[in-house]
Amino acid sequence: MTVVLRRVNRIVLALVGLLLVVGGGAVLAAGLDLPVPPWWPWSGPDDVLLTRAERQHWRDESWWWPVVIAVLGVLVLLSLWWLIAQFRRARLREVLVDSGDGEEAVVRGRALEAVLEADAAAQEGVARARVALTGRRAAPRTRVALQLEPYASPADALTALSEQALAHARTATGIPALPTEARLRAVKHRARRVA
Repeated sequence: MTVVLRRVNRIVLALVGLLLVVGGGAVLAAGLDLPVPPWWPWSGPDDVLLTRAERQHWRDESWWWPVVIAVLGVLVLLSLWWLIAQFRRARLREVLVDSGDGEEAVVRGRALEAVLEADAAAQEGVARARVALTGRRAAPRTRVALQLEPYASPADALTALSEQALAHARTATGIPALPTEARLRAVKHRARRVA
């Protein structure tokens, strides 16, 4: 999904950029009274984008405003979809694993996430763990969020995560490296009363 999104972004941005450069250059050329192609609608600095007759031509038609509103609504929805897609990180559905016989096997991403979460949550001082796999099928990355008990040491939690849960995942899948982004947060708790 991420690769497709990057390609779509590049294509759309290239087309919009090309359209803006060509259109802006032609409008600038017409505004400076330079020669423009004969099909170009504006030929001089005194021309307007839309004449009064063109602006009022469709106003009295009953279908005009609903069509304009529908087209603008679709454009807004597509823009919102594109914007939301920029901030969403795609999770891996599957991870390629070397099976040892020259072939590759596939492990479901959710299954690997569940195992990593269970291993991380079993560590001393960890109240809860969340794991998300990102990256590519052949080179996965992990994002780990750990909620630590009040008494837990963040350094010890990171060491245990690296040496236990992530090491087990690398060994089980045969992945040489598993880059990880870890976020630690303490569990909220009430202060104890001393009598």
